[in-house]
Amino acid sequence: MSTHPARLLGATLLALCALAACKREETPPPKPAVAEAPAAPARTRDQAIAELMALPELKAWSEEIEKRSHGKVHGAVIEDDPTPRIIEGKPYYQLSFVENRKQNVHRRASFLVAKTGSDILVEDAETDTVQSLDEWRRNIQRVELK
Repeated sequence: MSTHPARLLGATLLALCALAACKREETPPPKPAVAEAPAAPARTRDQAIAELMALPELKAWSEEIEKRSHGKVHGAVIEDDPTPRIIEGKPYYQLSFVENRKQNVHRRASFLVAKTGSDILVEDAETDTVQSLDEWRRNIQRVELK
């Protein structure tokens, strides 16, 4: 009598294993995760300043300032406010190109450099608006041509 319950138990376990194996085959394979676009690399404050100083317009201004002052005044990019400015949900460094004089600092232009991505915006103090770098370049060339 003791062999009969053991046989029944063994057959039951075998049936359960077979059923579990069938269920595993019916389960569809997991779907691959949706590939997300890689995040744009973050730009440090120092990188943002270096990118501005590398702009041809700012290089030309720096050279003009040095030449005009015989090396006594220099062009520089400074941070206006360490708190990022948020435009359309995107944080920007608040930087300005200035003439760095002994007695004071004269601001030439204010820039917003995106912390991620490649955006550089220019603040127009007269209209209290922001424009793209390309738009600013077109406007500054019109002023220089006059």
